[in-house]
Amino acid sequence: MAVEISETLTFECETGNYHTFCPISCVAWLYQKIEDSFFLVVGTKTCGYFSQNSLGVMIFAEPRYAMAELEEGDIPAQLNDYGESKRLCIQIIKNRNPSVIIWIGTCTTEIIKMDLEGIAPKLEAEIGVPIVVARANGLDYAFTQGEDTVLAAVTHRCPERKSSVGGQNQPVQDEELQEFFSFLPPNDENVKKTVVGSQKNPPLVLFGSLPSAVAHQLSSELKRQSIQISGWIPTERYNNLPSLGDEVYVCGVNPFLSRTATSLMRRRKCQLIGAPFPIGPDGTRAWIEKICSVFGIEAQGLEKREKKVWDSLENYLDQVRGKSVFFMGDNPLEISLARFLIRCGMTVYEIGIPYMDKRYQAAELYFLQNTCRDMRIPMPRIVEKPDNYNQLQRMYELQPDLVFTGMAHANPLQARGINTRWSIEFTFAQIHGFTNAKEILKLIIRPLKDNNDFKNFDWTNLVRKDNNSLN
Repeated sequence: MAVEISETLTFECETGNYHTFCPISCVAWLYQKIEDSFFLVVGTKTCGYFSQNSLGVMIFAEPRYAMAELEEGDIPAQLNDYGESKRLCIQIIKNRNPSVIIWIGTCTTEIIKMDLEGIAPKLEAEIGVPIVVARANGLDYAFTQGEDTVLAAVTHRCPERKSSVGGQNQPVQDEELQEFFSFLPPNDENVKKTVVGSQKNPPLVLFGSLPSAVAHQLSSELKRQSIQISGWIPTERYNNLPSLGDEVYVCGVNPFLSRTATSLMRRRKCQLIGAPFPIGPDGTRAWIEKICSVFGIEAQGLEKREKKVWDSLENYLDQVRGKSVFFMGDNPLEISLARFLIRCGMTVYEIGIPYMDKRYQAAELYFLQNTCRDMRIPMPRIVEKPDNYNQLQRMYELQPDLVFTGMAHANPLQARGINTRWSIEFTFAQIHGFTNAKEILKLIIRPLKDNNDFKNFDWTNLVRKDNNSLN
């Protein structure tokens, strides 16, 4: 089928319903990331059933989260919300002794106008344990917004950074270095290297929940460029939250953290570094280069580093090159993943996305557009809030090799002969940084390989064996 090549990205917005997990599922990975926390989901029995099934709670497990189930008396406000909340929090402190309790509001608390934000400060002062309130309810567009809401709430609890006196935290300017070097002997290069290496970049805080190993990899990549990180949001220990202020630079690692970015800029007066996200070797290099450029540092060795990673992926690239993909839209990772797959030689027909903050993803969108031009392939159509019925018609017309979709649509699409991959798997997989690019390709190659095996399977032989066993 001939595909019309567009010079610019095409943005559309449909009126489809939101087909996604509930954002309270963010508890699944955040309670493991913030190791001294306890998450209390305030909702109905439906929320409890969802949490129990989606998070895979074992009978004898003691996870650091629980359900506070609302009863009929809570709806007309016949029960004392403060008294019930106090009783539960005291029980949590007695059993688990957390450093922070995070209340997760749900749809029901929104509808009955439960004043969680009003109760929390008074109760926190009484019990002596911080209480953070996050409204991660099903009224959002995507389940990943749960993390965004929690991190936005956590940013308000970060300590205030005191302004530096006399610009002590500012990097040494080139003019100052040249003046200092003029007093040194001509051949004293060791002193020059020591001075340059000891420059301190302005405080940099990265935000986004990643496995500790992946976070360490990204920190190490920046350290190679002589960039020190002041901290992460979230931290493994609540009391280790980084200081924030108008001299602090912040940069995100995930494309669904627009609320957190807005909170950091508007409420905490931080300076946001707008960069592509470190997904794939191309995205990781662009992310590091952008941070370096903001700090006036010339990035070293990134081109060779990226080329080495691409060379190591050649066996995987041979299996995906020339294939086509279609994103139905499940979490806002779609733009970054599409950009990486295009760089791998694949064609992306459509990028469905539940919602998109074009300001926060501006650098990623610009990077996507340049990637399409470099690879000389058609610009994908970007559809916000896609209508699944319309998408199905476009799939039948375009015939993509692989469709990224939510869990609810995977089996129905497979039954119609459309090869699928769960989008949610990319949320839990380690896909950030140089070394984890192969994990993305493994997730893509597996359904393509399984589909080929399925088509080539000798079904007549299987039927013959079944008939023989019956006889």
